[in-house]
Amino acid sequence: MLHHTSATGELSSIDALFMSTSALCVTGLGVVSWDTGFTREGHWVILCLIQLGGLGVMTYSTLAFYLWRQRVSLTDRLAVGTALLHDNTFHLGLFLKRLVVIVACIELIGAVMLYLIGSGTFSPFEALFHSVSAFCNAGISLFPDNLLQFKSNVGVMSVVMLLVVAGSLGFSVLDSAYLRVRGYSNKRRNYSVRIILVTSLWLVAGGTAALFIVNVRSMDSGEEAFAAFFSALFHSVSARTAGFNTVHVEEMTNMSLLILLFLMFVGGAPGSCAGGVKVTTMRGFFAFLRAQFLGRKQVIIDGRALGQSTIHKILTLVTGAVLLIFIGTVALTLTEGKNLSEFEVRGQMVEIFFEVISAFTTVGMSIGFTAKLTSVGKCIIMFIMIVGRIGPIWMLTALHNVRPDIRYEVPEIDLPVG
Repeated sequence: MLHHTSATGELSSIDALFMSTSALCVTGLGVVSWDTGFTREGHWVILCLIQLGGLGVMTYSTLAFYLWRQRVSLTDRLAVGTALLHDNTFHLGLFLKRLVVIVACIELIGAVMLYLIGSGTFSPFEALFHSVSAFCNAGISLFPDNLLQFKSNVGVMSVVMLLVVAGSLGFSVLDSAYLRVRGYSNKRRNYSVRIILVTSLWLVAGGTAALFIVNVRSMDSGEEAFAAFFSALFHSVSARTAGFNTVHVEEMTNMSLLILLFLMFVGGAPGSCAGGVKVTTMRGFFAFLRAQFLGRKQVIIDGRALGQSTIHKILTLVTGAVLLIFIGTVALTLTEGKNLSEFEVRGQMVEIFFEVISAFTTVGMSIGFTAKLTSVGKCIIMFIMIVGRIGPIWMLTALHNVRPDIRYEVPEIDLPVG
């Protein structure tokens, strides 16, 4: 149970459920303050929920991604333990042990670095909390202004970014790096890892450049230019996965918000703590569009063609995400708009749209709309957070296992479009 520090001593049932869901889904949206709204016991509960959500999702999504890539039925194989995949090189127990050890080592190293570099700003618990929150991509901070007080502290911001990136790359990438150090190599895995790393790098670089350009101002010194660039870099990393911020989101320009929305929608890598449709999905989607424009029959990425089943999954995931965001926006507009005109609720549509995408991608950034939600609105956001957290994994699993075996074809026709 979460312990609240208000006059009543506890949260309302709906607020407690919302905050628990947000922590477990490693989202970070909150209807009360994460720092002053809870006692230390409550913060420990939140920390456990973040760690459970991060590890649980990383474990399940990595297994689902691994099984899907190997074309093995997930429902038929999850129950067989060490016989999983009928692969002598794969052992479920060793897999889980490696995952827990690697995650624990990264989080502990991150906590020590934050404690040392923070120069007394972080208590041991706060250092551990922010390290876990960063790696699990929760973006939850125990400071009232999130990380605004550290915007000029390059050391702390660098540690946070490294933790966020590590959590967003996924266990498949981290495990591949670990096995590569030990001299093991897998060509099939290396291909997907290369796609994830290259795409993630381009997104970070592109997001940084875009945010820097649209926010550049006349600067009197090189220090101001560096501060603006570093802020753009931090938010390019954070917006795709975590949701930490060093400036008030509501004070950003509309163009900056659009860039953040795109980065949030893409998210991180499969098998990671990050949300979004995933970098591999977006890379495949753009490759599909390129193939259509060029009139190619095959969708090619890095010299290899994607199978039709993979293309269908990509299109289904992107379409499903867009549809859910649209439905969520409509639902919140009905519950929160209260039939008022646009003149009376000026700007609310942008707030709702940003809130829905933030919830679906489990980023947790908000323009200040979360605290205004009605009880029905909170339930809608909770549903979107849960679907956004497990929806893509479930969809891939369902598409892989629930396939009607159609043994006939129907006549084809041309339909005027466009």
